[in-house]
Amino acid sequence: MALIEHLTQEYLRTKKLPHIWCPGCGNGIVTAALIRAIERTGYDQRDVVIVSGIGCSSRAAGYLNFNTLHTTHGRALAFATGLKMARPELKLFVIMGDGDCSAIGGNHFIHAARRNIDLNAVIINNHIYGMTGGQHSPLTPTGMKATTAPRGTLERPFDLLVLARGAGATFAARGIAAQPRQLEQLIVRGATHKGFSVVEALSPCPIAYGRRNKLGGAVEMLRSMKDSSISVERAAETEDAELKDKTITGVIYSFDAPEYAEEYYRSISDNKG
Repeated sequence: MALIEHLTQEYLRTKKLPHIWCPGCGNGIVTAALIRAIERTGYDQRDVVIVSGIGCSSRAAGYLNFNTLHTTHGRALAFATGLKMARPELKLFVIMGDGDCSAIGGNHFIHAARRNIDLNAVIINNHIYGMTGGQHSPLTPTGMKATTAPRGTLERPFDLLVLARGAGATFAARGIAAQPRQLEQLIVRGATHKGFSVVEALSPCPIAYGRRNKLGGAVEMLRSMKDSSISVERAAETEDAELKDKTITGVIYSFDAPEYAEEYYRSISDNKG
């Protein structure tokens, strides 16, 4: 209880509470995992910056007691890139939703990955645009309903982490709100990785998504999420046919490559010499 009190008083802007998230929303679970992860890294609170765009998940920046930057829809990574280039010593966590990141912000996402700039992208994937009208996103599963797909989504969704790897990101992991401690550990591992890290956090949206698709309430959605997940280690030992409709969790890949800001400042130094 003492730890919870410490984290609440230290890392939350309590005057901004209560939050505006819907009952059963998983954003609070993911935000709590992020707070615990930052505590575990040992970073100085003054060196941490939370950047967000627009949407349900992006409201977290208003509640977190760090340096925060609440930006425009889809542009969080662009703002974060500029800040990292100006102040490379800062530790940046960029909170985005699935639509915010992969639709209107898709171009920024692939180029942040391509540059391998040292940012920590935390994408809260609830499979829908929750705040802006319940539209389907590029991560909405095929056949699921949304306001823009009343008979079910026809499009195939991205595998966000495959997209990230193809674009050049050097760390990618996936966790679920139903396993918050694992999610916390994945954020820590992403934060301590040098380069562009992506942590996809699957989160329930019982109101805009769950009701429309008859998935039950928050408890049922969390239980279903947990039952359909499989660790990356177990997945490696499982036949591909058995992995259909499974969510693979854990560190999907991690490797080293030159980091953009360091390369940039090195090139400036070399040219001056």
